[in-house]
Amino acid sequence: MRVSKTILGATIVAMALLSACGSTPEPTAQVGSTTTTTSSKAPTTTTTPSTTTAAPTTTTTTKPPVTTTKPKPKPTTTKPPAPQSQGSPCKATADACIDLSANKSWLLKDGKVVYGPVPITHGRPGYRTPVGTFKVGWKDIDHKSSIFNNAPMPYSVFFNGGIAFHAGSLTQQSHGCIHLSNAAAKQYYNSLPVGAIVQVVQ
Repeated sequence: MRVSKTILGATIVAMALLSACGSTPEPTAQVGSTTTTTSSKAPTTTTTPSTTTAAPTTTTTTKPPVTTTKPKPKPTTTKPPAPQSQGSPCKATADACIDLSANKSWLLKDGKVVYGPVPITHGRPGYRTPVGTFKVGWKDIDHKSSIFNNAPMPYSVFFNGGIAFHAGSLTQQSHGCIHLSNAAAKQYYNSLPVGAIVQVVQ
């Protein structure tokens, strides 16, 4: 019994010393000579914040395809060439035909020769009679040249500006006009109305 009191006293002294240092010892339970120390600690819970990762938003803009439309070519309407007249080097659409190389002329109707060929003279060098297709613009039965000293130009049928069929010399070249005999000039004057087609070929 004395031994137990001695142990108890030593324990109290030890507790007093620990209290003086500022530490509070955990309670000790004694059963006989065995000392059991019970430590109660609160369970530790670690909470890890959850991280939510959102999938990146992808915006796809689809542009409509660019369509380039080429303009459709206009249909080409090619007129068939006018048929050749019978008996002259001109088209069947001509009302009068002049062949400068042959020094001849014809009157035509519906593609057929109705008068000629008749001899002609045409423009001299520097005053060449132009080649092409023309229309009769006007007529003057007793015309005089306003450019060449009032030279007489009877039975004038003008088809290209100042160029005309008229009665004139068949031995000398003109200043661009088509010289005809007097009889032929009368026939041309009476046969070719304003608007008649005159074709000149080389």
